[in-house]
Order: sequence, then structure tokens, then C-alpha cells
Amino acid sequence: QVQLVESGGGLVQAGGSLRLSCAASGRTFSSYTVGWFRQAPGKEREFVAGVMWNGGSYADSVKGRFTISRDNAKNTVYLQMNSLKPEDTAVYYCATQNSGSYYNPDDWSYWGQGTQVTVSS
Repeated sequence: QVQLVESGGGLVQAGGSLRLSCAASGRTFSSYTVGWFRQAPGKEREFVAGVMWNGGSYADSVKGRFTISRDNAKNTVYLQMNSLKPEDTAVYYCATQNSGSYYNPDDWSYWGQGTQVTVSS
């Protein structure tokens, strides 16, 4: 079992930045692809960013603004969010995956409790 705890959410004005952190316990972090999803009221949970080893894959809506990174020694994954927009307002979840599609939430094994990000206009 893997336990994930997100932190770093909050209220920020449009154009601002936040960095989300997700601390994992249990299995070694390096065994998993890690990623971030978000869910806004009335919308489906959507893929934001994911990384297997290095680099990252991003939703078109955040590409160029968000950066995912991982520190396996600390069992932590980060999401640096720059140039935030009101449309980014959502609960953000970190997750781990053994295999499957980045874009399908059902293919992710473990989830954190989420952290609220609110971007004001």
C-alpha cells in the first residue's frame, strides 16, 4: 500500500504561482509512475501531468505553465504551477500508477486526499 499526502494548495491571484507537493509513504516511490490530476466542480477528474523517470507529460491546458518533478530519495513529487488562471481552480490530487494510460483515472492505483487550489481573477 502507498499513502499519499498533498500539500501546498491555497488561494492565489491570476498570474501567480504555487508549488504542490505530494509525500509518499509505504513502497519505494521509484517503483511507480507518479502524476497529478485535478477536478473542478461539475467536471470529470482530468489528467494534469505525469512522469515515469524524468521529463514529463502534460495536458495541453497546462503545458508551458506547469512542471512536474520527482525526488525519489524524498519520496516526493512536485507540481510547479506558474501563470495560474482562474480555470486552474480545482482540487488537485497526486497519484501513482503501475501501468496503463496517463489519461484514465481508473488506471492509477493510489490517490492522495487532494489539495484545493483557487485562482482568483
